[in-house]
Amino acid sequence: MVDLGAGLGHHLHQRGGATPLPEQVPRDRLSDHGLQADLTYQLVHDHLMLDGNARLNLATFVGTWMEPEALQLMQDCAEKNMIDKDEYPQTAELEERCLRILAHLWHAPDPSQAVGTSTTGSSEGCMLGGMVLKWHWRQRRRAQGLDDRRPNLVMGTNTQICWDKFCAYFDVEARQVPITPDRLQLNGAEAAAQCDENTIGVVGVLGSTFDGSYEPIAEMQTCLDALQQRTGLDVPIHVDAASGGFVAPFNAPELAWDFRLPRVLSINASGHKYGGVLPGVGWVLWREQAALPEELRFNVNYLGGQMPTIGMNFSRPGAQVVAQYFNFLHLGHEGYRKRMGTLEAIACYLADAMAELPPLQLVSHPRGQLPVFAVRLDPKVNNWTVFQLSERLRARGWLVPAYTLPANCETIAVLRFVLRAGFSRDMADQLLDDLRRAVEWFERLPGPMPEPMPAEAAFHH
Repeated sequence: MVDLGAGLGHHLHQRGGATPLPEQVPRDRLSDHGLQADLTYQLVHDHLMLDGNARLNLATFVGTWMEPEALQLMQDCAEKNMIDKDEYPQTAELEERCLRILAHLWHAPDPSQAVGTSTTGSSEGCMLGGMVLKWHWRQRRRAQGLDDRRPNLVMGTNTQICWDKFCAYFDVEARQVPITPDRLQLNGAEAAAQCDENTIGVVGVLGSTFDGSYEPIAEMQTCLDALQQRTGLDVPIHVDAASGGFVAPFNAPELAWDFRLPRVLSINASGHKYGGVLPGVGWVLWREQAALPEELRFNVNYLGGQMPTIGMNFSRPGAQVVAQYFNFLHLGHEGYRKRMGTLEAIACYLADAMAELPPLQLVSHPRGQLPVFAVRLDPKVNNWTVFQLSERLRARGWLVPAYTLPANCETIAVLRFVLRAGFSRDMADQLLDDLRRAVEWFERLPGPMPEPMPAEAAFHH
């Protein structure tokens, strides 16, 4: 039951509520009588007060800040369904403009012939990209009269969990190359070594969620080219650029990772990450019309016209697509370059400062990559952990995730720092001050620090 309390009851009384107010309303079933909208707002608002401050959340890659004008546009479009293209043709036109902008940004051979769609996020984009890889592979196998029942997809164990989901949902063997303490990503030679006649493609990650590093996509292409020369196997690449697709074009424009590489068939990215939009919107793009089979394009004819649809979801919010176009229009190339350059500079400043703290060691550095980096403790430190450091920072409001790395590196525990739009140099200095104080506190401990008590147990204790 939710206890309304005397304050809220008095509030309703002052508002002249005609319905007697119960002292409690059920939490997990509908109440017999509803509450007034303003009282309901206050009740839910108060419940959410203990949530973390989104601006201090250094765990998420997802955007937590936009300009007030963009927020107003999103509110203006909150009721628009992206699938209703016949009813909202201007919103549909903005989606097409965004896709053409991305086709130019990612160097499609002919941007007018690239094809793609907005999605609810990168996970959906990955599903669509993987599905098309499987479709092409299966059609080739059937045309040759060969077995098409054992597809596999090559990736590193550092890929995002959505790729495990794709392989489970679409009955594809996940050929995951383990990372090592010296190499936290998939390289070209290892990718090619895992490929065979049943490989539908290789996933290259532009911006690992574990440490922010870019996988060497161009090196993957070179090794796959050599594989084709030796064996005849023609293996395409899908680039999961969930974060890097909106960073690399501005911070590392010379880096070849996109459609400049002929093997890159498709790319996905999250507009709600470094694209600068609040959740949730993503994008997936294929290099040319022929790359997306006609059988995977569907027409909807009950909304007032023949409307093509590509995404796995049907109803999707239109407000975030409008907000993406706002960012493209507002920032332009120079604005994105300045934003990403500022974030990289602040991330490098933080990383360099943390590297000077004796107990901390950098696992990755953000220079030339995402404004993301990870640190670990010196192996000689045995009386406290990064998990306890994370808890100590949380007491000051900072949400910094601590976790162990994937298979073969489980003994390495790290803290990861993700910087996004809205994070300033002043905030960085505050974070460093709090981190230094926390480290000094741990270093003064006479013995091992006990593991944090689970929240529920601590409450009852």
